[in-house]
Amino acid sequence: MHSSLNRAQAVFGFFTTVALVVAALAALSTLFFPTDATTATVELKNVQVVKGRPHYYSTKREEYAQIRFDLDADLSPLYNWNTKQLFVYVYARYSSSDNTDTNAPQSEAVIWDAIIPAPVSPYSFDALKEKVLPHLPASISGKKVKRASKAKANTKRSKGKKVEEVEEVVPGVLRLRGQKAKYQISDITGKLAGRGNVTLSVGWNVQPWVGALWWAPATGAVPRTGGSVVSSEAFEFPALKAKKAEAKEGV
Repeated sequence: MHSSLNRAQAVFGFFTTVALVVAALAALSTLFFPTDATTATVELKNVQVVKGRPHYYSTKREEYAQIRFDLDADLSPLYNWNTKQLFVYVYARYSSSDNTDTNAPQSEAVIWDAIIPAPVSPYSFDALKEKVLPHLPASISGKKVKRASKAKANTKRSKGKKVEEVEEVVPGVLRLRGQKAKYQISDITGKLAGRGNVTLSVGWNVQPWVGALWWAPATGAVPRTGGSVVSSEAFEFPALKAKKAEAKEGV
């Protein structure tokens, strides 16, 4: 006969095998969720180049760019039952040299990002707890029932009062106007004014509960999701304000 330790090892081995198989099926099931309807568009609102210390830890004054942009994105097709959260970011691609040659090497810098968690599932532990606890005896649920009764009392008091309509928030749908960049753009040379061929683009990273990370189609990383990304029109970093004033005085 097998000992208790051998039986425990057999049960644990069978459990881990089943868990791995279920995890693999869960990761592969996301392939059946189409993401071609995903869209993202970003446009430049305002840009200026100033000279100073872009960070509190900077040891010298240098030129850096401050950008505002408009963002319209519908990333809701990226959410499925296996999606944990979505990492969205806006990055700038600009010329690495001072000239405006379109064939010059390109640099990239992230100027804004956000983490959008997936909506809570109705079958999650917290959702089930809120549904079950109010129906349990007070000896089991304790303070939870009191809180539920208080909530019902508040609901009764609010009857007869005008309730404001709350617009439903769809996860992954972004409408930003004049959004200020979180991070400034600087260069190792300390000079940024006059750089040309600058464009803004949108990228995202789908972080699932189990499986591979999926990236936006324009980032070049694999595996990639479907959808389309419309970058901004090319522009250039303007000259410093001080230089503009000197030019006016010279004229």
